[in-house]
Amino acid sequence: MNYLRTAMLLAGLTALFMGVGYLIGGASGAMIALVIAAATNLFTYWNSDRMVLSMYGAHEVDRSTAPELVGLVAELAGRAGLPMPRVFLMDEAQPNAFATGRNPENAAVAVTTGLMHQLSREELAGVIAHELAHIKHHDTLLMTITATIAGAISMLAQFGMFFGGHRDNNNGPGIVGSILMMILAPLGAMLVQMAISRTREYAADNLGARIVGQPMWLASALVKIEGAAHQVPNFEAERNPATAHMFIINPLSGHGVDNLFATHPSTQNRIAALQQLAAELGAQAAPSVGANENYPPASPWGRSSSRGPWRGPSQGPSRGPWG
Repeated sequence: MNYLRTAMLLAGLTALFMGVGYLIGGASGAMIALVIAAATNLFTYWNSDRMVLSMYGAHEVDRSTAPELVGLVAELAGRAGLPMPRVFLMDEAQPNAFATGRNPENAAVAVTTGLMHQLSREELAGVIAHELAHIKHHDTLLMTITATIAGAISMLAQFGMFFGGHRDNNNGPGIVGSILMMILAPLGAMLVQMAISRTREYAADNLGARIVGQPMWLASALVKIEGAAHQVPNFEAERNPATAHMFIINPLSGHGVDNLFATHPSTQNRIAALQQLAAELGAQAAPSVGANENYPPASPWGRSSSRGPWRGPSQGPSRGPWG
């Protein structure tokens, strides 16, 4: 993890927000933008989980409504040394998942019905461990805040274009400057947001693989989710692209390569990193994350099952990553 880089990127995002405010209203506009950013972040801090979960129509489940899923989350949360997060299910065909919440004590893990139908138990464990790693790293609040600020920058830039703005003693950036601001400010916010997301995804993959004890379970899941994400649309994500970076795989169509505009590292690069980790840890050994985080030397499920417990009514048995 590179906390310094993440802090610098978040500071750059806030500075960009203030810069747009300055172009619109001079020094007073920059201060107003700073106040708005602080108020927005404060609101997001207390409401981030409810905002995102409501946006995707997620409903909470428990041991009576989804015993296997909740039991799986509880098992992995215990291995990660985390409080039990709330578990939510999204009625969405695209296999995907995200975590949210302001801290580990107020966290939630949300998975789609498509994820439960298409992944084996081992692969699902890898995905959930990845999301728990985000919670353990306190990424969930950071990723929601970046989405909020990026969206606010876009709206502020459009506001400046509409009203033209003024800069203290002159007539503002003018029509050309306003157009450039409307285009470049959201673009800059998007690039910073993506840079933060990429930094956190690699770290969550690494810790998630260590939590579950098998890096290739997550690698196998990423292959399946990546393939389905380009075939099964997630319409809610398409309407809210600022939240795309919160998912384990980009839910938007057409973002499979690791380029300047990708919200996630390429799946191929992530799998390569997991393969390297698996080689370092040994194919069957559950690793130690740190001096005070020792996990038992066996997978949490005992013998690896090749049949996923959550198949759709017309699907045959799914195969786990070990055949």
